[in-house]
Amino acid sequence: MYYNGYGVPQDYKTAVKWYTRAAEQGVAVAQFNLGGMYDIGEGVPQDYKTAVKWYTRAAEQREASAQTNLGHMYATGRGVLQNDVYAHMWFNIAAFNGEEKSSKKRNEVAKRMTTEQIAEAQKLARECVAKNYKGC
Repeated sequence: MYYNGYGVPQDYKTAVKWYTRAAEQGVAVAQFNLGGMYDIGEGVPQDYKTAVKWYTRAAEQREASAQTNLGHMYATGRGVLQNDVYAHMWFNIAAFNGEEKSSKKRNEVAKRMTTEQIAEAQKLARECVAKNYKGC
């Protein structure tokens, strides 16, 4: 059962309906929440690619939680090809935007990476911020 901000129980299908409407209008938190519903399969069939789509849209609007979740998707290869460079990049960006747990996740991914890969991830993160998070 989904509970809205007022503690009122809602069914997942209704939540998906309203999140979709808001997400399509560009509301970052709705995009993040809709991504989460596709990620875990609440109210919709589980679909990692669709989760990545909505997380990306929210991440482009500086939604740090969505940036963290994109890092997870790249780190685990859910909905995208597994890529530690992009995982590190998104965790780094999320940490920059105040998501504390992302620093730890970034450091965990870095243990699997070469010095060159870490440098590339840092470069991509700087470029992403400079592009205002679009097309990262």
